[in-house]
Amino acid sequence: MDDFPLGRASFDPPPPAAGALWRHVTELLADERGSIAGRAVSAPADAGALRAAIEAYDFERPAAPEAVIGEVADLLREATVHTTHPRYFGLFNPTPTLMGIVGETLAAAFNPQLAAWSHAPAAAEIEAHLLRFLGGRLGYPPERVAGSFTSGGAEANMTAVLLALTRAWPRYGTEGLRALPGRPVMYASAESHLAWLKIAHATGIGRDAVRLVPTTGLRMDVPDLARRLAADRAAGDLPFLVVATAGTTAAGAIDPLHELADLCGDQGLWLHADAAYGGAAALSDRLRPALSGIERADSITVDAHKWLSVPMGAGALLTTDAEGLAETFRVTTSYMPAGVPETVDPYTSSQQWSRRFTGLKLFLSLAVAGRSGYAEQLDRDAELAGGLRAKLAADGWDIVNDTPLPVVCFADPGNGTWEHHEALAARVVRGGRAWISPVRLDGRAALRACVISHRTSSTDVDALVETVHRARIVMT
Repeated sequence: MDDFPLGRASFDPPPPAAGALWRHVTELLADERGSIAGRAVSAPADAGALRAAIEAYDFERPAAPEAVIGEVADLLREATVHTTHPRYFGLFNPTPTLMGIVGETLAAAFNPQLAAWSHAPAAAEIEAHLLRFLGGRLGYPPERVAGSFTSGGAEANMTAVLLALTRAWPRYGTEGLRALPGRPVMYASAESHLAWLKIAHATGIGRDAVRLVPTTGLRMDVPDLARRLAADRAAGDLPFLVVATAGTTAAGAIDPLHELADLCGDQGLWLHADAAYGGAAALSDRLRPALSGIERADSITVDAHKWLSVPMGAGALLTTDAEGLAETFRVTTSYMPAGVPETVDPYTSSQQWSRRFTGLKLFLSLAVAGRSGYAEQLDRDAELAGGLRAKLAADGWDIVNDTPLPVVCFADPGNGTWEHHEALAARVVRGGRAWISPVRLDGRAALRACVISHRTSSTDVDALVETVHRARIVMT
């Protein structure tokens, strides 16, 4: 009798079959990367037809692997907004680096378990080195950097809130909100990412505890923040955290970091910098000054899967408060291996326990391109965005944001309604030649284009300008 179950060949095919399968996959991916620019950025999806094709797999009988891979690739090709396209000018979803894709593959194949250092020493040390590097570029003393890789910015930002709560009220960790003498409240720009509402819900402070501070020039109004802090304290509430956004989602705006650091220092508040997008600018000597003051934040979020161009998801939380992180997440149990002296078990300093090797895709990308290679690309993106602003302005559009980052927001001065700009964006997207989105900035309707793909060229920028020009003419 065969010693192995029938499914063994599917789980672990013999080397010749496995080799042929890998060649098939690499050829498919190489073709995809080579042909994407010649196809539409997106296409309408028929939900019914899509479900029918997927539900044809009843999982009762095995299928040929190459056929399944080919069919799934076809589904993804036909029913996806292609963020890997050079004319995707959308949200912070970049074309991943080739080394990032290789990193994901190696992480999956070796499958290290990053809960305990002793189970994955190499992986844990690679990630710790990356955190020190990123923290150092952002202005932290590298030897003091602590933190963790996360699933994305939302988890990193939630970590910052938990850390701030624990530092403000040490009993919060054991007794919860009932240990506090009042309601804790936090403050973020009205232009910030509204993941803060979900985080407030999850941490128990409640969504009403998030104060969205008005902006001036799309940046947090610091005098208004000071007034709100005073009013909340007078009402018996307990301010504990201010969030400075370094690269807002809608407009790429950077809050006044030094002013916020001064205010938080004077009032004893935790300052967190959400640099999920803009933090990448620290790798460029030319763009880095735009983040001046971020080194004064108590914690920082950076998302490598945004402007650092690695596959989803790869966030990171950075701080110099290693003891605060340990106090927030420390736990001991007999089924976890004993700690190794002079190392940190990731599960004792982060929200997650079992976790994939998230940092490898960034490590390989940085190691191969070098910081200089990244800096060249980041600077080029900013230059392309500058060219896009100039060409749109010359074509009669109003540029409605001001940022050193490659996010360009522009409005039709002939029709300022939301409906008009939403229809313009929809027309561009339906055409398949480019992808942009409508956005509201301080209540004003606009269109948003972000240079986020390292494949984008000046030719693609020209194509976008021509596409929105034609859309406006048709709709006038």
